[in-house]
Amino acid sequence: MPHYRTNTFKEGRKIAVQKTCEVKIHNVVFFFFGQHNPRCRLWLVRRSQSNAVSEASVHPATVPNATTNRIVGRWLIACSGMVAGAVVLGGVTRLTESGLSMVDWHLIKEMKPPSSQAEWEAEFQKYQQFPEFKILNHSMTLSEFKFIWYMEYSHRMWGRLVGLAYILPTVYFWRRGYLNRGMKACAVGLCGFVVFQGLLGWYMVKSGLEEKPESYDVPRVSQYRLTAHLGSALVLYCASLWTGLTLLLPQQKLPNAQQIAWLRRFAHGTGGLVFLTALSGAFVAGLDAGLVYNSFPKMGNYWIPDDLLSFSPTLKNFFENPTTVQFDHRILVKLNASFY
Repeated sequence: MPHYRTNTFKEGRKIAVQKTCEVKIHNVVFFFFGQHNPRCRLWLVRRSQSNAVSEASVHPATVPNATTNRIVGRWLIACSGMVAGAVVLGGVTRLTESGLSMVDWHLIKEMKPPSSQAEWEAEFQKYQQFPEFKILNHSMTLSEFKFIWYMEYSHRMWGRLVGLAYILPTVYFWRRGYLNRGMKACAVGLCGFVVFQGLLGWYMVKSGLEEKPESYDVPRVSQYRLTAHLGSALVLYCASLWTGLTLLLPQQKLPNAQQIAWLRRFAHGTGGLVFLTALSGAFVAGLDAGLVYNSFPKMGNYWIPDDLLSFSPTLKNFFENPTTVQFDHRILVKLNASFY
């Protein structure tokens, strides 16, 4: 992995020209005066030693490859753990139905929670203007609102912390020369994906704040946007974890045997199946489809419910029919269990 010095190309070239001129002047002075004057010769020797020390300070030693790989790899592993924590917090927010308690989004302004009774009442009044309060929580008290507000607040603040954990070390490692060209592109891509994830989260929340006069359903976020939000978080987690492990664990050559190729295909297939199962779980959560049938292994009194394909067109059932969504999720979970 190549390393880059902190000086720019122009600065390095300027220093090199300056050092060349000093060497030439040093040689001329030594030729005319140093050969016959011991004091002058001693001064020139000390001068050359001081120049060598100053040059070493201008060009610091390059950090070994193994050291930089270990530092960057551990950083990415830690970031993947923080992303996993954000997913858990998002799940808790979903289970406590707290996601729609904060009805606006400001990057800096909302970092400070309400501190006075008047501020809390103003925040509660904003929440009362939206469908979730009007239809579902019209009897909610201020203390109950504070609970769901703090749940969503913790999720958003953790997301900001995740963003800083990606962006600030990237800037530091870039300036110190810890990243080669490939790792620079990877780090920038991960930082951009974190920003995209935050914007996607607010785009998801907005879908649950919209007025829908034609619908008498419980106000909820779009299951499509919820699935995209979870899926992008899983991609960010896997990319960070994979890149970090690649830096910490050097690749080893294995014999190109048929068994190893089969194992690689099996690992890729099962990993994709787990990812698909997680996405189907997001559809279950988005539609509250887990409440439709709460018996196992049958769904009610049937192995295959009779309303499995009741929506038209047929494709719509797989994404908007709670019965079909739960049925598909059950099938995928059983497939995962059979493979493992």
